[in-house]
Amino acid sequence: MTSRPFSRTTPPTSAGAQLRHLRQQAGLSQLDCALITGLSQRHLSCIETGRAKPSPGTLHNLLTALDVPLERCNDIFLASGYAPRYETTPLTSSTMEVVRAAIDHILHANNPAPAIVLDAQWDILAANASAGVLFDLVGLAREAAEGLNLLVTLLQPGGLGDHLSNAEEIRLVAWQRASREALSNPALAEILKSLPAPHSAALANELPPLLLTRVDSSQGELRFMSTFTTFGMPLDITMSSLRIEHLIPADTRTWEVMTTAYKKTQHSH
Repeated sequence: MTSRPFSRTTPPTSAGAQLRHLRQQAGLSQLDCALITGLSQRHLSCIETGRAKPSPGTLHNLLTALDVPLERCNDIFLASGYAPRYETTPLTSSTMEVVRAAIDHILHANNPAPAIVLDAQWDILAANASAGVLFDLVGLAREAAEGLNLLVTLLQPGGLGDHLSNAEEIRLVAWQRASREALSNPALAEILKSLPAPHSAALANELPPLLLTRVDSSQGELRFMSTFTTFGMPLDITMSSLRIEHLIPADTRTWEVMTTAYKKTQHSH
């Protein structure tokens, strides 16, 4: 095993320095950023050096243009002397009813293809019936589809990762993505520290244009494409962290197996 591939460096503390750091991370020059946000390059320079204090509207404009996670946005608003702007509303709250309804609709519409809802820590918050079907087909408890951590079940022995034909490839891609996210997510970083790191040489030199998830099941190998749905223009930290992963069957046989198994579960109810 190798040492953990991510490290948390101490970020700049002043709002201007943080904005400069974020702009540079985004690969934008001051001129590029000024053009995108409608600010003058001189004003942006003054903000970054601390010679000018941005208004809340200007700060929001800059952070949106730089696609900064909302939780980090709150830190920068605080560093600028303003109250945090974005809330973390529980998904169970009455104000999130429309969000829950949208999620239920998407999950149901995805059948007979599996779909799961993930939060920022990769916890599975909800899953459709076909995700339970897939768990059945690999010999895992159907009820386990909800309440699991996807990263844990992929990387730890005895989980879903053990039922993938191309486990090392999927594990490496999942690890790399989670490591990037962990740079701004301490809770996820702690989860990663407890998990075995995959071998970095898992990917072949010549890769296809799309990495498929290949599942060993009681019906033979099933092949899926992975896509994600996120909420557009979220203004709440909970909503910005949610994503729905869709496992779309990648061939006719996988569609047939999933459709038949899903219909059987519907008849049994």
